[in-house]
Amino acid sequence: MKTVPAISALIVIGVAYAASPLTPIPLPQKGSCPFGYTSDSKHCTPSNGAKFAILKGPSGSCPSNYSSQGAYCVAESYARFAFVKSSGSCPSGYGSQGDYCVSDR
Repeated sequence: MKTVPAISALIVIGVAYAASPLTPIPLPQKGSCPFGYTSDSKHCTPSNGAKFAILKGPSGSCPSNYSSQGAYCVAESYARFAFVKSSGSCPSGYGSQGDYCVSDR
């Protein structure tokens, strides 16, 4: 019966991974930086506690579970990784949502 603890540990790890927040990354600066980011005049660098953000697409809208902050879309609860489409279709594992490709997981 040693397999039960091992399976339980895998379930806990899987749930923790699925619930893990998106990691904020530096962004090109377009106007004011999103909340929690600092400016060096060319880039917005995330500070501790900053949320993941992306530049807005051509339409100026944001994908689901992202809020609009100036030229950026900032991830809210339950947001999935998203990026602006560079062509008409999204890669495998991503669904199309307006200007964006959004992770299926």
